[in-house]
Amino acid sequence: MKSLPEEPEKPLRDDCCGGGSCCPCIWDLYYEKLAKWKEAKREFDELANNESSETRSSD
Repeated sequence: MKSLPEEPEKPLRDDCCGGGSCCPCIWDLYYEKLAKWKEAKREFDELANNESSETRSSD
């Protein structure tokens, strides 16, 4: 089974300049990576649950 990638690390408050002019902002990048990670985690959990169900039903 494919492994789940690591959850993206949340930036520190001091990592952001706070100016609002960075494009993309580190927070934009973080939330984009987090959304992709959450989707991958949902798929990973779903696959794990399906495999677990199949194992139990074949016993």
